[in-house]
Amino acid sequence: MQNYKLFFIRASGDAFFSYFCTMNVSEAIQQTITALRAGKTILYPTDTIWGVGCDARNRNAVERLYALKERDHSKSMLVLVAEIPNNLNILNNLIAPTDRPTTYILPEEHWRSLLGNGIADNLAAADGSLGIRIPRHPFCQEVIRQLGAPLVSTSANLSGHPSPQRYEEIEEELKRRVDYCVPPLPEFLSNETRGSRIVKIHPDGSTTIIRP
Repeated sequence: MQNYKLFFIRASGDAFFSYFCTMNVSEAIQQTITALRAGKTILYPTDTIWGVGCDARNRNAVERLYALKERDHSKSMLVLVAEIPNNLNILNNLIAPTDRPTTYILPEEHWRSLLGNGIADNLAAADGSLGIRIPRHPFCQEVIRQLGAPLVSTSANLSGHPSPQRYEEIEEELKRRVDYCVPPLPEFLSNETRGSRIVKIHPDGSTTIIRP
């Protein structure tokens, strides 16, 4: 449930009150972290379109994401990470800087070198690969940093329905199904109205463009 602050307003000597959402950026981030640490699902802004997600280490939360989106398990979800450590030279060589948000689908040996063995076992695809993206988005970066773990990300739509380009287009049913909705504060909004570019990196280092 969203948290609101209560303001009392006086008019003509009679007191009455109304609820206003007065959450600021810091409060929104802290409530998001609290929800994620409790194993909850969230609706949140990204560097592309709005997404739904959870702590990538929590198997039960991942399972609930599949359920609330009515998504088949054969369609794996990606994770957002804050950065690629400098000592992982092979990944830095494979993941080139790009102007457009780009998701890289990595073979298991590569993503495990980055994420280790703590990732939920129901996240990777059948071939062991997993998509990762480094979001250039202050909210995502701060949440990942404070959580100390990758953040699952998938578009904020029910399976088979169009992906919303703006918060206002997100289905009310999806909003009801997630545990916590991050408020659409102006500081969180992205100019992107499409999903990320998707590049699959094969074990031999070759690449395939899945979505340009």
